[in-house]
Formats: sequence, C-alpha cells, structure tokens
Amino acid sequence: MSEAHTDAILVLVTAPTADKAAELARALVEEELAACGNVVPGLRSIYRWEGKVHDEPEALLVLKSRAPLFEALRERIVALHPYQCPEVLRLDVAAGHAPYLQWIVDNVRATRAE
Repeated sequence: MSEAHTDAILVLVTAPTADKAAELARALVEEELAACGNVVPGLRSIYRWEGKVHDEPEALLVLKSRAPLFEALRERIVALHPYQCPEVLRLDVAAGHAPYLQWIVDNVRATRAE
C-alpha cells in the first residue's frame, strides 16, 4: 500500500443549510482554493453563543486543500459566509493515498513557495 507524506489539509466549516454549504464549496473550488468540498447535511449543532445555548440544524462542509493556501481559503470563507463568526478549522493530513494527494495538488492554485 502506497502512502505519501503531504501538505494536504482538511478544513471544516459549518453552514446554516446544505445549500449554503454547497454554494460555499462551489465558489472555493471554482477559485481553486479547494480541490473538493463535501457537504454533509443533517447536523444538529448545540453550542453557546452570546451567553445562550442554541440547538440548531446545520450542514458540515469538508474541504480538501493544501497548507500554503489555508490563509487565503480562510479569508475567502469568512468573506462569503453568512455567520458573524464562522467555524473554519484546519486539520493537517499526516499521510494518505499518493494518487489522491497528487489530485489535490493538481486541482488547487500553485503557491509561491513551490
């Protein structure tokens, strides 16, 4: 089994609806900040906001990108997102299937560091 080390990242973003998550994913993929966005509908989020506990339906957007693009990706998510304080969490990928990791590289913007 081939495994490769990488600068690939997953970025988790919650959204108020699956349609809004898909809209965000489409924009980010079209702008080549993410190679892919998976929309996971049907979340139930329980959280504290402005001193109150909320229980709301949401959708989860899982984006695949690269570490050098994270700051540009984060800024764009914040600009497009309807929430005042959107969830934008970066998870570094330690290793993965080499052909898939190369697909991520091939489908996002080149970075100046390369």
